[in-house]
Amino acid sequence: MSVTSANRSTTVACGTCGRTNRVPAAAQGRPRCGSCGAALPWIVDAGDDDFAEIAGTTGNSARTGPVVLVDLWATWCGPCRMVSPALERVARQLAGRIKLVKVDVDRAPAIAQRFQVMAVPTLVLLGQGGEIARRAGAAPDHELRRWVEESIADRG
Repeated sequence: MSVTSANRSTTVACGTCGRTNRVPAAAQGRPRCGSCGAALPWIVDAGDDDFAEIAGTTGNSARTGPVVLVDLWATWCGPCRMVSPALERVARQLAGRIKLVKVDVDRAPAIAQRFQVMAVPTLVLLGQGGEIARRAGAAPDHELRRWVEESIADRG
């Protein structure tokens, strides 16, 4: 049996104190630095088998974590490779408010079909009630951040 998503984690340096922290791929709540308590960026890869667990869309439990920004991309896509670092910067800037979940559509065709991906990159914001907003194509980080913040503010 393979390692479950709940057991996967990444290490992240705190932007406030510099301490290294383990951040699980799937968990409730919002990751915080064990040393200073600052919000940590949450950037995770997901596929068909673990997307629901990682994005927090499984079961009957209400989502208690941040809004999920799903990056639906492909390795062969030039704009995807350009937007990826911008999305990671936005995830660091909005630590505690969003969780970036990256999905390679060639390796996760069921997720691509679920979100009806017609072009890559496609970005989808998910909240407790489902899809909040969607956009296709690459953009600079300041534009992506504005889109995320406006979309989050618009949800009632």
